[in-house]
Amino acid sequence: MRRIFTGKDDNMNKSEKLLYLIKYLLSEDNRYKNISIPESEKERFRLFRLLVNIRPPKSVSEKFLNVQDDFLQSEIAERGISDVADIQPVSDKIYLWKGDITTLRCGAIVNAANSQMQGCFQPCHGCIDNAVHTFAGVQLRLKCAEIMRDQGHDEPTGAAKITHAYNLPCGSIIHTVGPMVSGKLTEAHCLQLENCYKACLEAAAENNIKSVALCCISTGVFGFPQESAAEIAVRTVREFLQEHDTEVIFNVFRQYDFEIYDKLLR
Repeated sequence: MRRIFTGKDDNMNKSEKLLYLIKYLLSEDNRYKNISIPESEKERFRLFRLLVNIRPPKSVSEKFLNVQDDFLQSEIAERGISDVADIQPVSDKIYLWKGDITTLRCGAIVNAANSQMQGCFQPCHGCIDNAVHTFAGVQLRLKCAEIMRDQGHDEPTGAAKITHAYNLPCGSIIHTVGPMVSGKLTEAHCLQLENCYKACLEAAAENNIKSVALCCISTGVFGFPQESAAEIAVRTVREFLQEHDTEVIFNVFRQYDFEIYDKLLR
């Protein structure tokens, strides 16, 4: 459900769109009235992201959506979109790709979410949940809030929900909550992580999604050891692909994780 902006404000340049978005977000809350807008584009974008990250799920004007969608699509395009069709597989139906998952064009990407399933509210945090919600647009948080309201409880560990991708180049986003490991890694943690990957892959198959990019679930602030997580991910994917034709991309952001997956897959 990606919108292409064709409204009357289409003559605004990118800088003007960013300024409009910031002013709109500041105007929503009287507590922001004394916040000054930086001069540099880099700092303005950081302020925009900060305001989006802390914004509660609520409706927004049609003009804001038009300007936001055009701005975000332009921003993502400038950062460079990678297409799964251009990535070389490491084996049949399995790919390994190092890069920013929010710039990947494929059937669906997996987002490592928290149990509230409404994005990371920590301003400019470096987690995937923050990046996905930032670049998908404010529509995503509102949609996730609706899903959680209808569900009536937090998302359990090991389950998955699917949404539109809005401004991301992928087709859909599959959100899953991984286990938190604060001490010794247990069999229960491993089973929960395995269930995450199974739920995401099954969601892709059920929705006829031909390619899905898997992030390193739970290995960031959730504390799951990278090597053990990768072994579980690879084993679960290989078992899944024995009965499905889905293309699976293991997405990593750090070289350390790339080397772990590269060794396991090759």
